[in-house]
Amino acid sequence: MTYNDIAWLPLCAGLTAVGIGLGYLAFRRRGVTAGLRATAWSLLPLAAYLTGALQTLWTIGAAVVGFVTELVLSPAVWAGVVLAGLSALLFVVSGTLRGRALSRARTAGPEQGGAAAAPERSGTPGTATPKTGQTGKTAPRQVEQPAADDFSDIEDILKRRGIS
Repeated sequence: MTYNDIAWLPLCAGLTAVGIGLGYLAFRRRGVTAGLRATAWSLLPLAAYLTGALQTLWTIGAAVVGFVTELVLSPAVWAGVVLAGLSALLFVVSGTLRGRALSRARTAGPEQGGAAAAPERSGTPGTATPKTGQTGKTAPRQVEQPAADDFSDIEDILKRRGIS
């Protein structure tokens, strides 16, 4: 059914007439405010027809319905939706894992194999730790702590309780 298949003027005029009648009843039963509000709502269908907004609303509604029916009935579109969802899930999981790895590296000290020991295990070139001249052992790196860390005491309490 297209926009031109419907007789819009009689339909909109009828809706407006019924609305004005209901507005009058609302005025008599519930007062001036309710009557004016009902009358205002009842004038909208005829105003939409006369301004051409009704045809625009019809076009928008038809486009939305067409999009939804193509979405529901098309396996290719569903495959795209599934792939988009999988992509979003992978982004979230990788961000979570990255955040956990960074927080572990920050909180773990050299004796626990944390940030200072990570380059030794990675085996990537350019990340070797400096070696001392006489013994050939690696020199321990100093982990820099921020000067004004407001949460250091909280972190210490959590570490003592085994929560990281």
